[in-house]
Amino acid sequence: MLQPRKEKHRKIFRDRSALKGISHRGSRVSFGTYGLKAQTAGEITARQIEAARRAMTRYVKRGGKIWINIFPHKSVTRKSAEVPMGSGKGAPDHHVAVVKPGRVIFEMEGIETDVAKEAMRLAASKLPVKCKFINTNEI
Repeated sequence: MLQPRKEKHRKIFRDRSALKGISHRGSRVSFGTYGLKAQTAGEITARQIEAARRAMTRYVKRGGKIWINIFPHKSVTRKSAEVPMGSGKGAPDHHVAVVKPGRVIFEMEGIETDVAKEAMRLAASKLPVKCKFINTNEI
């Protein structure tokens, strides 16, 4: 699973304002031919990114090339079960990638359009944000 090698700060603020607005960076397909673009904002965990990647890779039978354009930099903390209120913030539990609407999450090339569309649909079903298939050949 994806996670940062090194972090400046182990525990960071939630910063829910990071989910506001639309994404201008990473809003175009830059490497491949096909892309999966986020339609809604959300936080995608490293496990969800990995599950989506596996779904795509298995469907295309390891053909073509796949790019992952997001990385889970943000750590999310969690307190252990049945711990009373107070006594500080919990320990880091997992990492998430903050995704705004318009962000291209995955890119793909080297396969047919219908195969890519189905692979992206399978990947989108693993993610907590609504996604749309985009094709650079049609634009």
